[in-house]
Amino acid sequence: MSEKLYVPVLLGTNRKDRQSDHVAKWVFAKMQERDDMEPVYFDVRDFDLPRDHYGTEIGHHFPEWRDAVIRADGLVIVTPEYNHGYPGALKSVLDLLLKEYIHKAVALVGVSAGPWGGTRVIESLVPMVRELGLAVTFTDLNFPKVGTKFDEDGNLLDDAYQKRVKGFLDELVWMARALKWGRENL
Repeated sequence: MSEKLYVPVLLGTNRKDRQSDHVAKWVFAKMQERDDMEPVYFDVRDFDLPRDHYGTEIGHHFPEWRDAVIRADGLVIVTPEYNHGYPGALKSVLDLLLKEYIHKAVALVGVSAGPWGGTRVIESLVPMVRELGLAVTFTDLNFPKVGTKFDEDGNLLDDAYQKRVKGFLDELVWMARALKWGRENL
């Protein structure tokens, strides 16, 4: 099982001046450094979402996302916490598909301006992504007080995250490999 796992990263907010952009790009770069992952980057800001019709039947209007999720071995979602929940744009993008997610691992990255690091957004995401058929990893990655974690150019200022991201990605790889084996053999 030495082949690279294909893992889309989804930045889940379209807000102007979003601080989670630094987090998503940093996590993506850490994934690119590994020899066991082939990451691809998506941003909800790039989706021209429908305004009057919705549902999984319109997922074919977003072929890059659909094809990436079909091919995916796992998924990383980076999302800020807004009013104890996740952004509507994130939910809208995830709702474009359904069966394509089943039995794939998802790792969650929470971001907040406050001291809890997106803990509540992760708690609110878990039942929703489980309903989509995704299997949530044991290890989350939290960025509290995100404004103090990166400089204005997006460079990480807190080296403690180097060890944290390794454990986070190691868990994702383990779970993604186990679920891939199950999808291919059971």
